[in-house]
Amino acid sequence: MEGVDVVRELMRIEKKLEHIERLLNELLEVEEGYAIMKLSEESLRDFLEDEPDIYSEEDLKVRYR
Repeated sequence: MEGVDVVRELMRIEKKLEHIERLLNELLEVEEGYAIMKLSEESLRDFLEDEPDIYSEEDLKVRYR
């Protein structure tokens, strides 16, 4: 019986590890997406800095303070 318990425990651990692996992969995908967006923002900053604003403050309907 003891061998069956060890096998059952190993299977439970394996399932938990698979779940952790899936969560880590999801986290990495989110981090990669964030890194790409940040890189795009930084690389476009100089280009967009000299462009005129499309909207002025007068165009705003709601102002946050």
